[in-house]
Amino acid sequence: MELRIPPTSARRPELVGRTEERDALSELLEAACAGKSQALVVRGEPGMGKSTLLDHLTNRADDCRVLRVVGMQSEMELIFAGLHQLCTPLLNRLDRLPPPQQAALRTAFGLCEGPPPQPLLIGLAVLSLLSEASGDQPLMCVVDDFQWLDRTSAQTLGFVARRLSADPVAMIFGTRTVCQELEGVPELLLAGLPAPYAHELLDSVLTGPLDERVRDQIVAECGGNPLALLESLRGATPDRLAGGFGLPAAVSLSGRLEENFRRQLAQMPAATRQLLRLASADPSGDALLLWRAARTLGISLHAATPAVEAGLAEFGTRVRFRHPLLRSTVYRSATEKERKEMHLALVAATDRDVDPDRRAWHRAQAAAEPDEDVAADLERSADRAYARGGPAAAAAFLERAALLSADPVRQTERNLAAVQANVQSGSYERALELLAATEAERLDPLQRARAELLRGHIAFASGLGNTAPRILLEAAGQLVPLDVGLARETYLTAWMAAVCAGGLATEGGSVPDICRAAQRVPRSPQPDKAELILDAISSVVTDGPAAAEPALRHVVNAFTAAETTTEETLRWGWFAHAAAIALWDHSACRSMLEREAEVMRTAGAHSLLPMALSMLATVTAWSGDFPEAATMIAEADMVCEATRAPAALFAPIVLACLRGDETTALPLIQASVADARTSGTGVFLTYADWAASILYNGLGCYEDALASATRSRDSAPYLFVANWALPELIEAAVRSGHPDFAHSALEQLTASAAPGGTDVGLGLLARSRALLSDGESAESLYGEAIDRLSRTPLRPELGRAHLLYGEWLRRAGRRTDARVQLRTALGLLAGMGAEAFAERARRELLATGERVRRNRATSVDSLTSQEALIARLARDGLTNAEIAAQLFLSPRTVEWHLRKVFGKLGITSRRELTSALTRAGEVLTAVE
Repeated sequence: MELRIPPTSARRPELVGRTEERDALSELLEAACAGKSQALVVRGEPGMGKSTLLDHLTNRADDCRVLRVVGMQSEMELIFAGLHQLCTPLLNRLDRLPPPQQAALRTAFGLCEGPPPQPLLIGLAVLSLLSEASGDQPLMCVVDDFQWLDRTSAQTLGFVARRLSADPVAMIFGTRTVCQELEGVPELLLAGLPAPYAHELLDSVLTGPLDERVRDQIVAECGGNPLALLESLRGATPDRLAGGFGLPAAVSLSGRLEENFRRQLAQMPAATRQLLRLASADPSGDALLLWRAARTLGISLHAATPAVEAGLAEFGTRVRFRHPLLRSTVYRSATEKERKEMHLALVAATDRDVDPDRRAWHRAQAAAEPDEDVAADLERSADRAYARGGPAAAAAFLERAALLSADPVRQTERNLAAVQANVQSGSYERALELLAATEAERLDPLQRARAELLRGHIAFASGLGNTAPRILLEAAGQLVPLDVGLARETYLTAWMAAVCAGGLATEGGSVPDICRAAQRVPRSPQPDKAELILDAISSVVTDGPAAAEPALRHVVNAFTAAETTTEETLRWGWFAHAAAIALWDHSACRSMLEREAEVMRTAGAHSLLPMALSMLATVTAWSGDFPEAATMIAEADMVCEATRAPAALFAPIVLACLRGDETTALPLIQASVADARTSGTGVFLTYADWAASILYNGLGCYEDALASATRSRDSAPYLFVANWALPELIEAAVRSGHPDFAHSALEQLTASAAPGGTDVGLGLLARSRALLSDGESAESLYGEAIDRLSRTPLRPELGRAHLLYGEWLRRAGRRTDARVQLRTALGLLAGMGAEAFAERARRELLATGERVRRNRATSVDSLTSQEALIARLARDGLTNAEIAAQLFLSPRTVEWHLRKVFGKLGITSRRELTSALTRAGEVLTAVE
């Protein structure tokens, strides 16, 4: 009996029974050629035919430019190894990208020096590069063995696959396992071949009869795996096939494949086995490098011939094994001594200047015992990885460096640095494992404090929000006598963690606990900004708002000054706008948030951007600009989608509650409360209850408003946002007949709002005092409230002041005066879309005998949130490329969205956007 298994380049019999899968890939290819981006994951166990299907697709892509990437298990530690494969053929187009994207890719690939690029900026650069390249010819990006890509490349390619939309680009990923980086990308699962197709595959490679029992046994043991079926026959003699075949059933499928590969390897000459092992030790597939190393070991070119003839590997411009499992089997077949010799030969063949990281990696693989010189080499590779924006790769280098450290002190330092790198890359479980192992060693006091600080950072960053403040507080206390500057920064981090945890913080980690501890830290003769901020925000709790006012104002003035640097804004901006909130300085808060958002966009600090946008959307909605707030929320959602981060719900909740949209608001509030309790972020409970109190006051459900406002205040009375609930509590308490609750809240509001001296704080205070006053005193206070709030951006609060004044006048029997105030209130509130409060004003006007009608204006509600955002950015003068960069899209996708916007709005140019976008919603108008 003769076997006729074709070589790799011939028609692949593994395609037997894969008609549906081939059709799916063909449809994907046709769609991409037609200008519609497509992405697909082909997942299956080793040997199921993933690579064969991808090869089949590649061979049919005559009208496409094909870019191929192959993941290598041994390259998972090398930063951007996968992206380098994909993008190298396109680097001649790099100068067509926006400058920040050019710089990001050049730095990532080591083509120039610069600040470490942010991961999303690299992803956006790759997205733009593929979009640019596809302008001449459709692109097909084929990525095989995705599960073995370095983590940064995997995350970037997953991002690109999700963001492509209107570009002629197809991305196909072959993978053995479910990969988190590809979440959301459609998947094609390859199962084993059904028995009839398995029989057909066997028949396609045999020229003689095969005993049916033997055939059935082979099919059963291989589970329909095409590669296993074919490899089971390689090297099998006719008498074995006739007289019974098969390894014991207890051996796993991968075990049987490896056994077959080992048997084939054993049949090779010794020099060929040595060459194959050397090739398996270098994942780059660089043939020139391989032959340089082979010469070092005395291996001739002729050693490759038997391997090529047997179909084990190809030795051309690149070295390629028949199957990745064959490569790993060959590598494991080497003894420890042989592996060391192989890697040393590869070290000698690798240029230390051209590829220092790969050379360091081979040195580490060859090291059998601690070697400080090798460890230092790996540490330098980690520094380069950091500089190129790859903390995951840096972590891998540092962990290996720690293992090879001969100096115990350096080993601890490298372990702590590896923990930090894992935290930065989001590998929190690995960071905790490594931290636990490090803490088991003998640490000096500073190292012990740093380890505790890292544990707090892990808790804060990984969603264990209620435990982080106490851990960070303990770390700060340990650091005070060792490094007072780092201690202050740690107290600030602990304060922020405690603010986020709110009323859910574990015992000993509340905001008051941290503030009291921070106040005990010795003062510096010349305090830096961190010390100024820490003193200001902690003294609010320890000394009271009045005593803290000068320090808070100093911080606000410092951070609204033009000379504030980008680094200062990114590092301390969160704390500075908290100082503005404490002063009820709405304008300063908004100004700082706008600057923070712009700095974050420019610097690529995308992990921070959604929270800044959500805060900015909140203060924008509170200013009555609901459409602008909605676009900020849409941008935050797009950033969260791009980063795979959960979206913050508090801004959509505040917007819905100010609009009086109960149907939208209540499910969002319920979801936010559930998320907050799960993650330990109690500040979102405080926000949700404050927003709910606005909603219920607007709807006239005063008992519900009182309950919500009370929960918001009591959940964390030391949080600045809890003070926002006080005016709502006072109004609800007065309207529901609980004046004692209102008087108590008024005392708290006075203590909080009066020291800042802002029109926002004093205006809300005057309005609240008016609710608890009578006669001329009440009228004077309503007048003061309207006067002060008219000088602020808070149009909803001004409208509500007119509304409350009008309600008071009507109840006093002064209908004519009441109508003036109520018409003003209705115009303001209806004009901005605050429907619940506008309805209150309408009802009050009806009670005065006024007639009220509804006017309906042209609506742009048919635009999706993404379309509305793109339309507003285009209206503001941004180009397609600038919009694409801000929203993580390709310029061609932006152009596609704008065409849809123009069609929905009935316009033909950008010049018409301004007028079209002003036509929105339903407006309530009073008629005398």
